[in-house]
Amino acid sequence: MSAFESSAASHPSADLSSLWQRSCERLATELPEQQFNTWIRPLPPADVSLQDGHTVVSVRVANRFMLDWIRTQYSARLESIVGELTGGPVKIDLALAVRAAVPRPAMPMPGMGNPGGLSLPANAHPGAYQAYNGPSANIPQGPASYSPGQGYQQPQRAPEHHQGNGHRAHPQVMGLNPALTFDTLVPGRANQMARTAALHVAGAPGHMYNPLFIYGGVGLGKTHLMNAVGNALLADKPDARILYLHAEQFISDVVKNYQRKTFDELKAKYHSLDLLLIDDVQFFAGKDRTQEEFFNAFEALLAKKAHIIMTSDTYPKGLVNIDERLTSRFDAGLTVAIEPPELEMRVAILIKKAEVEAITMPEDVAFFIAKNVRANVRELEGALRKVLAFAKFNHKEITIALAREALKDLLSIQNRQISVENIQKTVADFYKIKVADMYSKKRPASIARPRQIAMYLAKELTQKSLPEIGELFGGRDHTTVLHAVRKIGGERGKDSELNQQLHVLEQTLKG
Repeated sequence: MSAFESSAASHPSADLSSLWQRSCERLATELPEQQFNTWIRPLPPADVSLQDGHTVVSVRVANRFMLDWIRTQYSARLESIVGELTGGPVKIDLALAVRAAVPRPAMPMPGMGNPGGLSLPANAHPGAYQAYNGPSANIPQGPASYSPGQGYQQPQRAPEHHQGNGHRAHPQVMGLNPALTFDTLVPGRANQMARTAALHVAGAPGHMYNPLFIYGGVGLGKTHLMNAVGNALLADKPDARILYLHAEQFISDVVKNYQRKTFDELKAKYHSLDLLLIDDVQFFAGKDRTQEEFFNAFEALLAKKAHIIMTSDTYPKGLVNIDERLTSRFDAGLTVAIEPPELEMRVAILIKKAEVEAITMPEDVAFFIAKNVRANVRELEGALRKVLAFAKFNHKEITIALAREALKDLLSIQNRQISVENIQKTVADFYKIKVADMYSKKRPASIARPRQIAMYLAKELTQKSLPEIGELFGGRDHTTVLHAVRKIGGERGKDSELNQQLHVLEQTLKG
């Protein structure tokens, strides 16, 4: 008899039926409440059995995002806790739940609270919430109680009405790019918060972070993330009604229906969706009728717990010529930024994109390309295509020398167009100071900070040495320039607002 079997015999409370609950209670004392409520509380009761001297804890997880995260982050600790409680060897068996053919009791999400506007913590981890019977389950807005053998219970969702052929009347999916998935998106610090939020939405659309507003510069992956959510939801719920489109298409639809006086058709198209993905909502600026119709669609979708994801080149409050009632609603869910990718992430993107083409990208070549192409992912992919094509057409191996030759036009344009003087003028205009302040000895923060940023950009974007840069900034010592470069470079990795400003400046200078 094992130690656990002996303990169970002498202590009735230490039996198999309560082992999972006691393990979860122990883990709850170790994890931050938010983490526990996010990943452990929604799990159904585990099936615990004794097999070949091992305690086997079988846990069935609702969706693949949650499964991957629990497996990597919590399975080892769960195994350790169960082992401590049983005194014997343990195996944690994690797998996807088999979807039932009929509705079944679902596990709720932890209470959401704060309906006016949710925030994603900086240390949030990639994953997704989902009720046990699928991503469309209702999620209660309050705490739930745990009942052994039943889990955290909630009422079943009422069945939806379908046509006689079993399909919805509305076309199910429009505009999605099947190649843009979470698997093909390279994760990194630059997109961590946005990716995490998108994974949450994919797991439980309509319930958390609604609407999700993603903003950032061009070519950073906003469209990829939106399509990834749509494709993930489609995989989990094949009959979901999903629409992806650019804001200009919505404007075109409004104009067309306005001319034809067929606004019922417009409402039928947009108000019945499960997921609306709309790119570049800044294009609504100054178009009053479009804003009115989008407001109506927005309200209708939120009322029926459909999810809305939008992208823009700036945060909601930064949008101009858009009605305040719209921007306030944009900001009512979760607003996250996608930042320019850091060097290591750019290298990872290049290597992954090359793998898709069945080509091995040498790491030193990837670093060379990444260091010279900084603006955005789109330009990075364009540079990679040039290098791969050049190597293929010339039947040569991919080396730094080959990459330099393939990208010589791009590199020469960059070096020719970007000068220290141009950087000084661009930064001065951006921060609304005089160009002369770049050379002066004035040291108030309103001047010193932009000057340091200009020095940093001069070092990053030109071939000038530190002494040469110092001379062009009013004869300053090279140590002053080095201090500025290190200071701004260090802060860029921690301050998302500064990183966004630097990205805008870099794009302006390279444009």
